[in-house]
Amino acid sequence: MNFLAHAFLSGNNKEVMVGNFIGDFVKGSQYKNYAENIKNGVLLHRAIDEYTDAHPIVLQSKDKLRSKYRHYSGVIIDMVYDHLLAANWLKYHAQDLLPFTIECYTVLDSYRNILPDRFNLMFQLMKQDNWLFFYTKLEGIHKALSGMAKRTKCDSKMEMAIDDIKAYYPSFKKEFQQFMPEVVQFSQKWLKNSAQAI
Repeated sequence: MNFLAHAFLSGNNKEVMVGNFIGDFVKGSQYKNYAENIKNGVLLHRAIDEYTDAHPIVLQSKDKLRSKYRHYSGVIIDMVYDHLLAANWLKYHAQDLLPFTIECYTVLDSYRNILPDRFNLMFQLMKQDNWLFFYTKLEGIHKALSGMAKRTKCDSKMEMAIDDIKAYYPSFKKEFQQFMPEVVQFSQKWLKNSAQAI
């Protein structure tokens, strides 16, 4: 799952959303430096990633791309699933996507002074071009994957993935629709258990 899905799976707690959003930028035990809810958001991010990476439905999606893109198949599927969430947003959320994304940026802006420097640099571009909303279009996914391909040291071929995404699109959509209710249930249960533990 990528940024949009992590924001969506955070429930209604703004600080959990902040932590979930920055999860990839908080390494090791650095999460302990944050307030309780942000810390829980980072841990939720890690739990979602672990759950997603091992899920048999997600593995089906990755397997379609693995021979060509190797371990980058997971990165591509993360983006595909975010696209499918954005493109079918109102099936999963009562609020329209555009105001949801603007609210995310507003909340993150209010915590900028405590967020990782690497995240803040990327966040300015994300907000400026509204990446989360642009995920609705395959063009947005292609642009994001091409940008990542330029930043990787290896020849990831991610800039070419859009053709395979289009070829497998019906299968990816079906698998996403099967997986989404399960990851929602997983996240809700995780959040409930973390709240009871406090």
